[in-house]
Amino acid sequence: MRTALVIGTGLIGTSIALALSSRGVRVHLEDSDDDSLRTAAALGAGTEEPVAAPVDLAVVAVPPASIAESVAAAQRRGVARGYVDVGSVKGGPGRELAARGGDLGSYLGTHPMAGRERSGPLAATPDLFEGRPWVIATTPAVDTELLNLTLELVALCRAVPVVMDADSHDRAVALVSHAPQLLSSLVAARLETAEESAVRLCGQGIRDVTRIAASDPAMWIDILAANPGPVADVLSEVAADLEETVRSLRALQAADEAKRADGAAGIEELLRRGAAGRQRVPGKHGAAPTAYETVAVPISDRPGELARIFADAGRAGVNIEDVRIEHATAQQSGLVQLMVEPSAAPALAAALREQGWSIRR
Repeated sequence: MRTALVIGTGLIGTSIALALSSRGVRVHLEDSDDDSLRTAAALGAGTEEPVAAPVDLAVVAVPPASIAESVAAAQRRGVARGYVDVGSVKGGPGRELAARGGDLGSYLGTHPMAGRERSGPLAATPDLFEGRPWVIATTPAVDTELLNLTLELVALCRAVPVVMDADSHDRAVALVSHAPQLLSSLVAARLETAEESAVRLCGQGIRDVTRIAASDPAMWIDILAANPGPVADVLSEVAADLEETVRSLRALQAADEAKRADGAAGIEELLRRGAAGRQRVPGKHGAAPTAYETVAVPISDRPGELARIFADAGRAGVNIEDVRIEHATAQQSGLVQLMVEPSAAPALAAALREQGWSIRR
């Protein structure tokens, strides 16, 4: 791939353009929003110059409701040898493109499973997709050359290709992405009118659950409007679980011992199912989940402290597999949780103590 056209310079489009440009591909940029286009170009994502001759691949990075129209328009212009979209919904846009008379042989629906709470070109980064799944919703009509170009696109963005049919993809993202967004927002919405005394008690758990609730509402309206059925199916199942959970919690308040025992059993079963489901979430680099041991270190909130603790861990020859920071409320301090292989935890704790760190295990 020597040349590409990226249509849409939001977070995903600009991140793709940055990744391609950094690997020597000449990228042309298009966007109906002139400010977004100029910003992406200024970041080094590509050039605003119009496409003079067909590029190798056109990447359509627009909201799901606009994908079919944008792909069809680009095909009519003949701006590329092949066309892919990177929207978060696949079934509807493909069917709409077919209804519009688009060329399904030169079009392929894809979806990089990456994003951030922030949107727009300023949130873009060339390593956004590194190590992340990138769904390719291939069909029998797709030209082999286009499939190869798409695989090259995924490789240049350092993502991991995953082949699925469009409708299976839409059901999958409803479960692992779209419904969780709404559930996060539902929990966060409870905080809007909560008493300040309650909000001040927020800890890492509520921060984790509500992190994605900070996402752009307009963007999510576009996504959910394109995949409402599968999302509603997931939420319907969650609603049934919620009803049963409420029943179990009410039973825990009963005077009758048997009812309390029944309520406790219901809650225990839900927690068991939740733990079993969490164990299926892929771990580091997509591998099977690993049970790491945590070495917790109190740390002050000042420049250089994180760098120092990572350097001390490096000198001990211990690889940090993951890290979390719990920030203390109303204090300039926090707790750094260093996740390591269980066999490495004693050595790391000892090495950090030698460097003057306080350890909590």
